[in-house]
Amino acid sequence: MSNFRTGQEQAHPKKKTMIMSTLIVVLLVNLLIQIWLLYTALNNALDGYPEVAYSTFFASLVLFLSGAIWLYFLPRK
Repeated sequence: MSNFRTGQEQAHPKKKTMIMSTLIVVLLVNLLIQIWLLYTALNNALDGYPEVAYSTFFASLVLFLSGAIWLYFLPRK
């Protein structure tokens, strides 16, 4: 027979797994937005609008740095 705590541990994922899954989803969304911003920057630079290209490039750089910070907080094991 199992007690209540054992049943709860079996029914719900551990917090560490949930936090890691959430961080991975945040990193993937961050990566997708970063790719979109770099694509926009390249298109604007090729179309002759460098002022828009600079702002999108720096926004992508900010996302890259925030992604690096998020990677630091991923659990190791």
